[in-house]
Amino acid sequence: MTIFRFDRTLDGLLTAVFDAYARRSFPDVLQGDEVPLPLFYEEEHTVITDEAKATRVWNALRKKLSHQALSCLATAYLSELPELDMPLFRYIRKSIDSPQSIERNFADPDVLFVTNTCRKVAHERLRMLQFVRFQKAADGTYFALMEPLYNVLPLAIDHFRDRFADQPFLLYDRRRHYGYYYDCREVTCVHFDEQLPHFQSGKLDESLLDKDEKLFQELWRTYFKAICIRERMNPRKQRQDMPVRYWKYLTEKNGK
Repeated sequence: MTIFRFDRTLDGLLTAVFDAYARRSFPDVLQGDEVPLPLFYEEEHTVITDEAKATRVWNALRKKLSHQALSCLATAYLSELPELDMPLFRYIRKSIDSPQSIERNFADPDVLFVTNTCRKVAHERLRMLQFVRFQKAADGTYFALMEPLYNVLPLAIDHFRDRFADQPFLLYDRRRHYGYYYDCREVTCVHFDEQLPHFQSGKLDESLLDKDEKLFQELWRTYFKAICIRERMNPRKQRQDMPVRYWKYLTEKNGK
């Protein structure tokens, strides 16, 4: 059994593909650097991520796959699922070796798995757009915390930058410990001390809120209650359409 160990980045995976062809030895197992090696194996190769090698593999894929399929590969990788590594590696290898594009060959289990994973990530992005709730701070910055199932913030940031081009905002993913800050000019990746109270609770302290923010939150809760028809409430359907993991950050689900 041949094992390739890599840093679990997309560039790292592409470098692993390059190394496999260069070595003429393809892995049976791909695993992250932090995962202990199994008790029995024949060969182990540690992949050193190399941007030049990754670019060469990506350029080779551009000749084999459509723009949509390439986007699907990158989107699927944002799922961060360890079980995706080998199917994605095999998908890339098959694409390079095949004289024709395999992107529509859904009879292939690797193509099907990668495509379905891409759809799940895209759906999580849509949910994040639907359920993100901003709080306006006293300095005019709009602040929102989230914990999406997948790493979808890079897929959504352009939407918020275009939608709120004249408003500074901070979107922060607590699950992955990073966020994006927009200052009305450019977007910057940021990290914070998550021991601060508002990172723990998901809500800004009243002393940090804009003077009208609390009023707007109360108005939104009142509207949410007013449009609710109690006789037609369906908690099961609500949890299906509005996953419970988002409720902590929903204005209408918190407060009195």
